[in-house]
Amino acid sequence: MVQDDPSSRVISASREIAAPAGAIFALIADPAEQPRWDGNDNLAEAAPGQRVMAVGDVFVMTNRNGGVRENHVVAFIEGREIAWMPAPQGEETPGHRWGWELEELDSRRTLVTHTYDWSRLTDEKRLAKAAGYTAENLRASIDRLARLAEGADGP
Repeated sequence: MVQDDPSSRVISASREIAAPAGAIFALIADPAEQPRWDGNDNLAEAAPGQRVMAVGDVFVMTNRNGGVRENHVVAFIEGREIAWMPAPQGEETPGHRWGWELEELDSRRTLVTHTYDWSRLTDEKRLAKAAGYTAENLRASIDRLARLAEGADGP
C-alpha cells in the first residue's frame, strides 16, 4: 500500500562490514561492479570506465529487463557518501534517490548505510514498485557488498 506521508517514503538499512571504507566505496562508485552486489537482482551491466568522481556525473546502467537508466549523481564525498537519481535514458529523473553513507569505524571496519528515498517520486506508474522496497531489500545489497569487500566472493 502506498502511504501519503512523505516520511514513510524513506527507507534505510545499516550494518558493519569488516573492510576499509575505501575498499567498500570503490565497489559502490564503480557502476561496472554494481550488478555483483545488487540485492534486488535488477541490474544487468554497466560499461567499464564510468567510475563516479563528483556530483553531476552520470553513469549508464542496463537493467535485467533491458531498460537503460541514466543515473545522475546528486551527492558525492570520496570514501564517505554517494547518491544518484535514476532516469530512463534521455528523460528527466522521476524523483527517487539511492544513497550510500560509509562511516569508517577504524582501519578495518566500516558502518554502511543504504537508503532509498522516494519522497519526491512523481511518476505514478512507479509508486507501487517503490512502495514495495523494504529495508530487507536494502540489507540484501549491503550483505552482498560485504561478501565482496571482505573477500568471500573475490575482489
